[in-house]
Amino acid sequence: MSRREITADICVIGAGSGGLSVAAGAAQLGLSTVLFEKGEMGGDCLNYGCVPSKALIAAGEAAQSARDAGRLGVKAGKVTVDFAAVMAHVHKTIETIAPIDSQERFEGLGVTVIREPARFEDARTVGSDSVQVRARKFVVATGSHAAVPPIPGLDQVPYLTNETVFGLNALPKRLIVLGGGPIGVELGQAFRRLGSEVTIIEAGVLLPREDPACAAVVAEQLAADGVEVLTGAPATAVEAGPVVVVGEGASARRIEGTHLLIAVGRRPAISGLNLEAGGIAYTQAGITTRRDLRTTNPRVFAVGDAAGRGQFTHLAGAHAGLVVRRAIFGLPVNADALVVPRVTYCDPEVASVGLTEAEARTAHGAGIRVETFPFHDNDRAQAEGDGRGFGKLILTKAGKVLGVTLVGRHAGDHIHIWSLALSGGVKLGAFTGMIAPYPTRGEIAKRLAGQFYTPALFSDRTRRLVSVLKRFA
Repeated sequence: MSRREITADICVIGAGSGGLSVAAGAAQLGLSTVLFEKGEMGGDCLNYGCVPSKALIAAGEAAQSARDAGRLGVKAGKVTVDFAAVMAHVHKTIETIAPIDSQERFEGLGVTVIREPARFEDARTVGSDSVQVRARKFVVATGSHAAVPPIPGLDQVPYLTNETVFGLNALPKRLIVLGGGPIGVELGQAFRRLGSEVTIIEAGVLLPREDPACAAVVAEQLAADGVEVLTGAPATAVEAGPVVVVGEGASARRIEGTHLLIAVGRRPAISGLNLEAGGIAYTQAGITTRRDLRTTNPRVFAVGDAAGRGQFTHLAGAHAGLVVRRAIFGLPVNADALVVPRVTYCDPEVASVGLTEAEARTAHGAGIRVETFPFHDNDRAQAEGDGRGFGKLILTKAGKVLGVTLVGRHAGDHIHIWSLALSGGVKLGAFTGMIAPYPTRGEIAKRLAGQFYTPALFSDRTRRLVSVLKRFA
């Protein structure tokens, strides 16, 4: 059967956050646009990642809030969880958001949507079973998929990933989570709060990318929730049960469960694209891109997880904006200059932007200052009975902001202002000059900034100056 031939201005492979943003932008600017998607419209974030996981986390948080209500004088009684209703909430959330990413909406914008796997046939042609597309520009936005480690026996045992865990119809009795990064911690804590027994197994340290002091706050809460966390514990084998063997020899420990969740990270989903035929270089980390997100084939751009520059939905969206500016308007862009915040949505949340303290010390040595402020000293936190966590501000000695980390209740909602400071070049003095509404947890930004100036403001030199000025006041 002959294939339909299509000529287009833009051809996008992948209908996740980045690909949909590029396709929508191009179509609304009047360009002929083709969009390939072999799976679900909306990609990982809508169907298996950000959206369902946060809906599940919200259910777990509600259950825990009811259990903890007594500290505020509220008696909630015994908490029961209807897991079927929880999963109905998860899928209802997906269904509510899905129309925004739907094939119908994009076809309404004028996009030709092809629901088939796509592959490069040459440097300017992409094909599928039914169509062949020649385009002026291509964008690879295929996202990522769950990484599966080469542990002996794992291929013989049923396991879950973030792509299958939301299909559960019964609460796991005892869940083993392999991986103590963001996905493992978020889902492990959520399932524990919903009633599962949970063990998290991590070969290294918990939340390895984050400030160790922040990870310690999270670890303390996980322990309080009843989550067993094993760190420095490489899994050496998996057996039927499932059983995860940690360590070797006489010191080996066997962890038994009813379900196994693999959460050891994600890998770019670029296999099957025949990138070689398109003249597109890549590594295990993703497609090789320049700072304008062009690949080794100047007609082809890569965005989001596939580009190997970070695995965040908001980063994919930012990449899409850069590609629209570069590929369509010919404007210079620099993906290397993006300031990308990140949040782990456990309780308490961990939110970071810029350099961590360890990264800053590596880059600047002794030429940094670190200011911390505990949420315990924030009035809103006291009113809510939740003073867990702190904020940490990392600066140069001259007061230039290098990075911020927050760990505490809804920390992710308070990192935006620091993202603005880093991306927009906002000076530290602007924080001390602003009026922060009282009482809010957002006041911590003003307090952190103010602490930088405190030593100079109340120094002996300033006191001597005041003693002179008072004579003339």
